[in-house]
Amino acid sequence: MTGERAAWPLWEVFVRSRAGLAHQHVGSLHAVDARMALDNARDVYTRRGEGASLWVVPASAVVASDPADKDSFFGLDEEFRHASYYVVPDGVHGI
Repeated sequence: MTGERAAWPLWEVFVRSRAGLAHQHVGSLHAVDARMALDNARDVYTRRGEGASLWVVPASAVVASDPADKDSFFGLDEEFRHASYYVVPDGVHGI
């Protein structure tokens, strides 16, 4: 992308296919503002009427964890997160 369009902000697009379901990330697009991003998202990601709701979010507003920090961020090495040390008290049944 060159020129003026290169300066347009990047937007992340989320579509909910029907009421009651969660929005799913479907892609990204560049647009001048939120209205244009919403209109473009409708045209690009719901051409066949598969959307009940759209969210567009400036990519700059998305905060994400670093995949390289997976073990420390999610605490996969923390033993207290596992039930292996839990002792079922006497008298408790059905577990």
